[in-house]
Amino acid sequence: MRKIAADQVGCWKGRVVDVRGFDEFASERLPQAECVPLDRVLTAAGQWAQDEELLLMCKTGMRSARAAEQLEKVGFRNVHMVEGGLEACKKAGVEVIRARGRISVMQQVMIGAGLLLLAGLILAYVHPWFLLIDWLVACGLTIAGLTGFCPMAKILERMPWNRTGTCGTGSCG
Repeated sequence: MRKIAADQVGCWKGRVVDVRGFDEFASERLPQAECVPLDRVLTAAGQWAQDEELLLMCKTGMRSARAAEQLEKVGFRNVHMVEGGLEACKKAGVEVIRARGRISVMQQVMIGAGLLLLAGLILAYVHPWFLLIDWLVACGLTIAGLTGFCPMAKILERMPWNRTGTCGTGSCG
């Protein structure tokens, strides 16, 4: 896997694959990118030529690095990733399409976790067993941080207000 600088993205001639989730893609994306979430990359890759020039990207580069590893394991030879992801592209002045008024799923997770923690603390005045709410939220956040898997985010992604009809390119599956 080769990395390219964010300021070189505008010159890219191959396929641009954004491996973030549908909600993240819908809120902001590169104009030429197609949405293929990380957990669907190998399935979608079955329709791509293994020698095709691929530029993978996500928010900061972590998920695109995992996607690049997966693709290289199955024989893709021209896999590149944007160093620093979409955040670096924005800093470099690359054109980014933004939707107005959307709250990301991760922001919703933080709001929900914070409200649950406050509720647990307030309800603990009624009965100390309500501190169990805080303990569960703290464990959930710790596990999400250590593993990268957040059950609360997965639940919120399925909520009607987070569903998008399309990723913008028709490749969402």
